[in-house]
Amino acid sequence: MSAAGETIHASALAVAGKGIVIRGVSGSGKSSLLLALLTAVPSAMLVADDRVILSASGSGVEAAVPDAIAGQMEVRGLGVVRRPFVSPVPVALVADLLPLEQCPRMPGPDRRAVLLAGVAVPRICIAIGSIHAPARVLAALAAFTDNTLI
Repeated sequence: MSAAGETIHASALAVAGKGIVIRGVSGSGKSSLLLALLTAVPSAMLVADDRVILSASGSGVEAAVPDAIAGQMEVRGLGVVRRPFVSPVPVALVADLLPLEQCPRMPGPDRRAVLLAGVAVPRICIAIGSIHAPARVLAALAAFTDNTLI
């Protein structure tokens, strides 16, 4: 399940085998966005909630779950629930949850990627609390990959 690498405070899932890492400060909605995507997309699988292990792999980066939290995710108001999971997965996208003023409408090339484990990965900035966050994540995943997901 887990692999050697850097552990970060984030959540991750796979959609059609493509990993999405969701980052943000505590309380920004990482687990809520994760739950929304897992609920809305039939092919979506949990990778990790709250902690993600990132490791460089070949020309990319992989996300994995720490053994201690494998198959667990927090649902606010319900507690920790068990879900089927997959680990590791190749990361195709980073979704950063940020305050609205930090999310440009038309991001330049310098804002469209971020380094994870020393590897450049496509990125989208999403305003904390955006009701359209799941749709934007899926649109970004499609735009940065094979465009067949939406």
